[in-house]
Amino acid sequence: MSILIRFSPKRLTLPLNSIINSSRHLSHDQSSLTTKNQLPQHYDIIIAGGGLVGTALACGIAKNKVLSEKKVLLLEGAPPFKGFAGGQYGNRVSAINNGSVELFKSIGAWDKISSTRYKPVKQMQVWDGSSDALITFNHDNFSENVACIIENDLMLDAIYTQLETAQNVTILNKSMVGDVKLRMDGNPKNVVSLKNGDSMSCDLLIGADGANSIVRKQMGVDVFSLNYERMGLVATLELVDPGDNSVAWQRFIPTGPIAFLPLNDTMSSLVWSTTPSEAKRLASMEPNEFVDAVNEAFWKDYPKSNVVTNALEALNSIMGRDTLSNRQYPPKVKSVVDKSRACFPLGFLHASSYVSTGVALIGDAAHRIHPLAGQGVNLGFSDVTNLVKVLSDAVYAGAEIGDKHHLVQYEQNSLIKNVPLMIGVHGLQRLYSTTFSPVVLLRSLGLQLTQNIPGIKDIFLKRAIA
Repeated sequence: MSILIRFSPKRLTLPLNSIINSSRHLSHDQSSLTTKNQLPQHYDIIIAGGGLVGTALACGIAKNKVLSEKKVLLLEGAPPFKGFAGGQYGNRVSAINNGSVELFKSIGAWDKISSTRYKPVKQMQVWDGSSDALITFNHDNFSENVACIIENDLMLDAIYTQLETAQNVTILNKSMVGDVKLRMDGNPKNVVSLKNGDSMSCDLLIGADGANSIVRKQMGVDVFSLNYERMGLVATLELVDPGDNSVAWQRFIPTGPIAFLPLNDTMSSLVWSTTPSEAKRLASMEPNEFVDAVNEAFWKDYPKSNVVTNALEALNSIMGRDTLSNRQYPPKVKSVVDKSRACFPLGFLHASSYVSTGVALIGDAAHRIHPLAGQGVNLGFSDVTNLVKVLSDAVYAGAEIGDKHHLVQYEQNSLIKNVPLMIGVHGLQRLYSTTFSPVVLLRSLGLQLTQNIPGIKDIFLKRAIA
């Protein structure tokens, strides 16, 4: 008979004979949850995949009064999180909207974030390098933030701090899922088998395991996916005389969008979408050459069609607007932080269904979009808020935690928000991936009309920050 010991603060359940010579952070091959010929250990909820979204869900369940007694296992493939070091800014940052801020407040994580460091964005300016059509987003008199720029590690640190007191959540690091058997296939429980041979069962399995989700594949749902054949390049930049640096800048140039996200008064984070070959070339440039390339991308006067230019001037004249008076220009870059450049592939993905009996998908396992609108992680956090509410309502009503009829409500609520935004972002990616003059004309007129009609622009702003 094995003796089980509860290990804190990571709350790993370990056989006694594996404790010898152990340390605070244990890898999966040191933390066997089961032994041969034993039934799987059972949990109410297993979250396959950690990261920002999966970890936030675990915390959201723990902080919910109705769900706080449910036994939760978080399977995290990465080693134990080492905490937020501070100091030099990381290159993995996110533009967090108001809805995500409210989630952080509800789980008690916002105070740690806001007291550490984050940068409010008061305005966003987006313009077309092929026509100079532009649009700006901000609240009246800049009364509210459009977004907040926060480092991913800081968000994770704030969430993990809250999980340290969550008695119902077990975190298993270095846990790689090897196989999944779902209730929807006729099994009495979901069974998750790890690559190290351990297995465990649950009533509700959450797939938070990214774009290549094993859980989603086992569900057998149809997936619409596209490889944009583009790479995202990120870097941390020091600026020349940036002022209060509270504007997020994005310019669509012929090779793809380039954006500055403010980090503080003197630094910004770069997100540049371009071809794989160009991304690799930019990543390997000498620092001074790279700085010159970034400045050129934001300031270069790209070739313009006279037809497009004349059409925009006519539109602005009819609308009684002078776009030049509203135009601002981004600060120039002085230097790039050493070793901050990195590249990642870009794509689009959407699952035809998010749920079935005893299983649900969240975050990139359900949907993935281009970063040009900065909404990817916000959609994931919206999933968390939505799913926690649906599960809480179901349990309060006496329903089983994995009941499909209640999970369908989560799916419907998510689709209402996700699909229009995803179609819009995908459409923008396609619309701005060409320099064909008729397309440039149509997109420029559309952008300028949206800028000139406050009611339409307000609708876009509310959808982006909700």
